[in-house]
Amino acid sequence: MSDNSQKSVERVLILDDEEMVLTSIRSFLELETDYEIVTFTSASEALEYTKKNKINLVVSDYLMPDMDGISFLAKMREIDPNATRIILTGYADKENAIKAINDVGLFQYIEKPWDNDNLKLVIRNGIDKQKLLSELESKVGEIKKAYGDLEGLHRNILKAFA
Repeated sequence: MSDNSQKSVERVLILDDEEMVLTSIRSFLELETDYEIVTFTSASEALEYTKKNKINLVVSDYLMPDMDGISFLAKMREIDPNATRIILTGYADKENAIKAINDVGLFQYIEKPWDNDNLKLVIRNGIDKQKLLSELESKVGEIKKAYGDLEGLHRNILKAFA
């Protein structure tokens, strides 16, 4: 008997201009989770990838040479509003954290050096949030369809008795 309820693998995108940061986070998450991890050192390449592939969660460095993390996450939000957005930074700048939360719907702000267990927990919670939002959207769609069907049925009943 085959299992038709195959679980889709959650995809985490990590963007940082430092290859060592990418390698460190990717290696840890590949060992500790079942997530598919994709990494980029270029914001434009990461954006192109997300236009063609579903991303559940994105972690972006704040300061990068070609595009800052807030600008990148704003573009990510346009491509996929449901993807959870996290910023990773070496700069404890509360003002920019508040700006990012407001401007790009940031889920979390993580400072370098990060704690691996905390990072894993934040990513898991972010993916759970994204899945719940997707389920909610789906249910709302089902309700709207059922309401439309009900309205159509109501109109037909009125026509039949008019």
